[in-house]
Amino acid sequence: MSYFTANLTPEEDEVREEMARQRAKFGPQDHPDGTENTPSTVATADRAREGCQQAAMSGQVTWRHILWEEVAEAFAEDDPDKLLAELLQVEAVVRQWRLAIKRRRSADLPGEAK
Repeated sequence: MSYFTANLTPEEDEVREEMARQRAKFGPQDHPDGTENTPSTVATADRAREGCQQAAMSGQVTWRHILWEEVAEAFAEDDPDKLLAELLQVEAVVRQWRLAIKRRRSADLPGEAK
């Protein structure tokens, strides 16, 4: 599969390159979703959401809290449309986290590209 790559940000380029490496190594990956809406997965998602909210209210929220909440919600979703929406949120959080690390590095070492 080829991708249209004009006007991509450096982060989008990095993701596309990693996807190409994965395709080269593993070939097409068409695995089952493995998600399910059960009392256990819903309870896990609820706990992750509550933990993230508590951390945010106390000023102690981390990217780990945020990502775990989104991943747990995705794992508890078995409706394909809702799962797609949850996975988009996971992807967005991961990209925001990566950008935050790069900004932090740039702030730590002024004048050096990261």
